[in-house]
Amino acid sequence: MEIRKALILAVDDNPQNLQFLGKLLSDSGYEVGMGQNGRQALNFVKKNEPDLILLKTNLGTRHIPVIFLTAKTDSNDIVKGFDAGGVDYVTKPFNSAELLARIKTHVEIKMLRGLLPICSKCKKIRDDEGFWKQVDSYIEEHSEIIFTHGICPDCLTELYGEKDWFKKRK
Repeated sequence: MEIRKALILAVDDNPQNLQFLGKLLSDSGYEVGMGQNGRQALNFVKKNEPDLILLKTNLGTRHIPVIFLTAKTDSNDIVKGFDAGGVDYVTKPFNSAELLARIKTHVEIKMLRGLLPICSKCKKIRDDEGFWKQVDSYIEEHSEIIFTHGICPDCLTELYGEKDWFKKRK
């Protein structure tokens, strides 16, 4: 089964910036959409739902993470960017490696959002191939999370509540 590349929509009013971003992103394994203004970005989003947008906000697409890529470096502008719904804010000129790291992080976070088919009895999750896996195994495979295991007090009581050694311990 082929894994889909994440689609990044880059929006910038400067064609040279778009050209640079397009090459940077495609060379890094992303599918790229481009727009020079908000109208072009909205038209793109109507036809293709990107995994991440480098610039805009819209209530209908607010579930898509937005990274502001701008020359504005003032703290007030940065705060306005986050207040407008941005998940990140990168100032120009930007470091390519840093921008790609931020994109990768937000794409991975987005991929963890959404619906997961879960068994209401045993709580296993069905993966993309149709196999049922324990929740911890599934999450470890799809993120950088590593689980440690223990037993909560309720389960400890349920498992061992009738054992003499447990009763003495309380």
